[in-house]
Amino acid sequence: MDEKKEIPVETPDVTDTPQKERETPPEAEETDGAAIPDEDAQAPEPEETAQETGEETEEGAPRTRREKHAAAAELKKLRAENASLTQKLKEAAAQADEQKDKYLRTLAEYDNFRKRTARERDGIYADAAADCVKDLLPLIDNLERASQYTESDKVAEGVKMILGSVPAILEKLRIEPFGAPGDVFDPALHNAVMHVDDEEHGEGEILEVFQRGYRHGDRIIRYAMVKVAN
Repeated sequence: MDEKKEIPVETPDVTDTPQKERETPPEAEETDGAAIPDEDAQAPEPEETAQETGEETEEGAPRTRREKHAAAAELKKLRAENASLTQKLKEAAAQADEQKDKYLRTLAEYDNFRKRTARERDGIYADAAADCVKDLLPLIDNLERASQYTESDKVAEGVKMILGSVPAILEKLRIEPFGAPGDVFDPALHNAVMHVDDEEHGEGEILEVFQRGYRHGDRIIRYAMVKVAN
């Protein structure tokens, strides 16, 4: 029998396979057409809704109607307050101008009143002085006539006549004389320059008058100078 000859079979060396041939192609990693999810990759964040962002859509409608209505109401309220404050400011400015005008008018009127009062006061004083001197002129005329006499008896007689006309002149001027012996001492009317002890007269009785007093109404022109008994 013929002996069978063994044919040597060459075994491919794995080490000699190129790197590209040993790598698994991407298509081999897919399973049923779906990629295997990567565990290290983060999951995508959910997209914000239109109501959460408050943005407008492509049609221009507000994302949040409640927020828009609240903002519109607040804006309307602020505009109303602004208009009210503006109106109040105008009214206050008008009142301030009116008060300023009244103040200036009052100031001018007071200044005119003050000047007019000063003129009237000076005029009243001048008129009163003129009236007083006018009433005293007859008395002065009589004194001048009496001074022309050389005889003592005629001079004395003339002086008595002059003194007799004085009360009428004082009454015309509404001047009242006071202070006479026997009156009771009044510190509001009399000025006691002497005090004497006299049992025959009552306490505070005026014994002698050195100068008579004169008054015009409640105003004392001159206090009476007297001597008083204790």
